[in-house]
Amino acid sequence: MSKVIRIGTRDSELALWQAHTVQKKLNDLGYKAEIVAVKSQGDIILDKPLYELGITGIFTKTLDIAMLAGQVDIAVHSMKDVPTALPQGIVQAAVLERAKTVDILVHKGNLDFLNPENAGTIASGSLRRKAQWLSKYPKHHVEDLRGNVNTRMQKLKDNDWNGAIFAAAGLERINLKPTEFIDLDWMTPAPAQGAMLVVAMEEDYFALDALAQLNDVETEICVAIERQFLRTLEGGCTAPIGALAKYNEKDDTISFKGCLHSLDGKQKFEIEKVVPIEEWKKLGFFCAKEILENGGEALMKELRSQLKKS
Repeated sequence: MSKVIRIGTRDSELALWQAHTVQKKLNDLGYKAEIVAVKSQGDIILDKPLYELGITGIFTKTLDIAMLAGQVDIAVHSMKDVPTALPQGIVQAAVLERAKTVDILVHKGNLDFLNPENAGTIASGSLRRKAQWLSKYPKHHVEDLRGNVNTRMQKLKDNDWNGAIFAAAGLERINLKPTEFIDLDWMTPAPAQGAMLVVAMEEDYFALDALAQLNDVETEICVAIERQFLRTLEGGCTAPIGALAKYNEKDDTISFKGCLHSLDGKQKFEIEKVVPIEEWKKLGFFCAKEILENGGEALMKELRSQLKKS
């Protein structure tokens, strides 16, 4: 195994942690691997909300280009950042075992603002988190919050916001999870939240062989359902769409919860289903279709129009 697998990654602390995790797993299998870090537009342009940047895959595009140009062999991503359609020539090679899917609210000790009668200000750069928060706390204001995890944590300290929403997995991976937080277990996470995706070129059989050994089948199935739900709703990774699939070992079933919100949280469509494991392949599709047919299609049209104008 003299070939060295070049691992492309963003250069944030969290992205590098993910890349080093894959590197170690490959090394443990006897493969040689090195890290190649690149900066994405999503990390550079911090003064605009994600949806205003006009494309999906803002965090993955730079690495896609590096792979297609032959500068790196594989790329590691937070799977929730990856568009549901991969560029031609690039394929899903491994989905690693999933970490926690829950969102958390990092706060400053005083939780009085969570009384529904009180006004409050929290921060998040995610339209999904903002919409679900406003649905539950309509009197609150949500500030836009951009940057990598470290930058966002610093911005929370520097501003007079009551709190900010983060993915628990990201903070835990780089030991940044503070003591003052609460689990937002009522909030439906982003499709594939907590999962890491490794992609490779479709004809790079050496890399594909190596990465196949890292794949976690249970996670792969669950995120496939969630991303199918997202794709069927035709939502980019910036749309206010949540989805979570879980495998239930006891009775060999898959439970699924999906939601679609308006930007202000006032309109919402939710769906929950439990099906036998053998019915997983179309579960995301059927759940999305049900939402679209019950009023979700009109909301999706409205969302596309609003996001286009932004």
